[in-house]
Parts: sequence; C-alpha cells; structure tokens
Amino acid sequence: MALRACGLIIFRRRLIPKVDNTAIEFLLLQASDGIHHWTPPKGHVEPGENDLETALRETREEAGLEAGQLTIIEGFRRELNYVAREKPKTVVYWLAEVKDCDVEIRLSQEHQAYRWLGLDEACQLAQFEEMKAALQEGHKFLCSTAA
Repeated sequence: MALRACGLIIFRRRLIPKVDNTAIEFLLLQASDGIHHWTPPKGHVEPGENDLETALRETREEAGLEAGQLTIIEGFRRELNYVAREKPKTVVYWLAEVKDCDVEIRLSQEHQAYRWLGLDEACQLAQFEEMKAALQEGHKFLCSTAA
C-alpha cells in the first residue's frame, strides 16, 4: 500500500490580486535530512485523521502556522503519486493563503530553512517534476479565478 501524506501549498500576495500575478509567492521549506529538498509543509496521515486535518496539523508542526492564520482556497486539490525511498507515495495538496503577508514562520527540526518565492524560483528549487507541476497548476488556478 502506498504511503499517504498531505500538505498545503501556502502562498501570499504582496499586491492587489489579479493586477500583478508576480505578486504571488509560495512558501517552501528545506528538509534537514536527505538531499535537503524544498517542498511545502506536508506529512503522513495519522490514524483517525482525514486528509485536510493532516495537512493543517503538519503545517502547524513544520511551519508554525495555525489553521486560523490561513484561508483554504476552494476548488483546488492536487494528488501527486511518486516513489520515495523505494516505496510508492501519494501526497495530496490544497492551496492556502496566509491572512498576514508578514506572518512569522517557525520551523520544526525537520527543516533548516524557508523561503517565499515567486513561481519561477519556486519551480527551480522544487527538484521533482510532480511538485513543479503542482506549483504551476496552483499559480494558474489563482490567476484564473477570483480566489
């Protein structure tokens, strides 16, 4: 059975939405172990949790962001399927906007750095094609809706 993880693609907008789409910045965290890859906060589903509960818990644990500091964007959900450490893995992501652009990020020991990045920079840091595609789809969704 595939490992299942869930997370949030967190973003902020520096300027007025729809006027300047370069104002969208994504939050990526750099892992402390392995290849020090960059991803949005995510983690494994625990018994008794639903997927969105997992995404919110992991975001709180890994980035220090509480559910009340975020707005989940309706209508966007992406499922990534790939192999990690020789096992199939499924990761489900939702889009979430921080309510305060200057919110404090508090990293757990699982991560050593974080960055707010525009789409192109975020895709450069996200080494995996599936993650790049999810960021691009999220950006396109945000630019095409009144979210």
